[in-house]
Amino acid sequence: MSDLEIRPAAPDDLPALVAMLADDPLGAQRESPDDLTPYNAAYERLARDPNQHVMVAVRDDRVVGTLQLTVVPGLSRRGATRSVIEAVRIHADERGSGLGTLLVEWAVGESRRQGCQLVQLTSDASRTDAHRFYERLGFTASHVGFKLQL
Repeated sequence: MSDLEIRPAAPDDLPALVAMLADDPLGAQRESPDDLTPYNAAYERLARDPNQHVMVAVRDDRVVGTLQLTVVPGLSRRGATRSVIEAVRIHADERGSGLGTLLVEWAVGESRRQGCQLVQLTSDASRTDAHRFYERLGFTASHVGFKLQL
């Protein structure tokens, strides 16, 4: 995929990014592509934080994939730094092309570069295809996650 660029997201990428977040049954219920105001505010907070990496995959000047990588210093595991991969999305036209693999491999490589000892992610229990995808990439379903909606 030599015609693909993985780079930090820019403010102009937000409409495409939010559209990808909304382009599935779960995202359609919780995202609002028609009002970018909260996404612009969130982007500004993320852009100021050196531990946050909102990335886009671009082909032919078109955003076709995204993910967020968060680097988290910690005390557990002998003071290990870990990373968290979130919001992996691939444009519908690109699904099955290997782009998701490239994005996750980028995130794992960047995690190593930043000295992380562990890469973790969560995936909604209903996303069985995503679970198979992550397992193919070497991730193990080792924990039970809990969330509290505020």
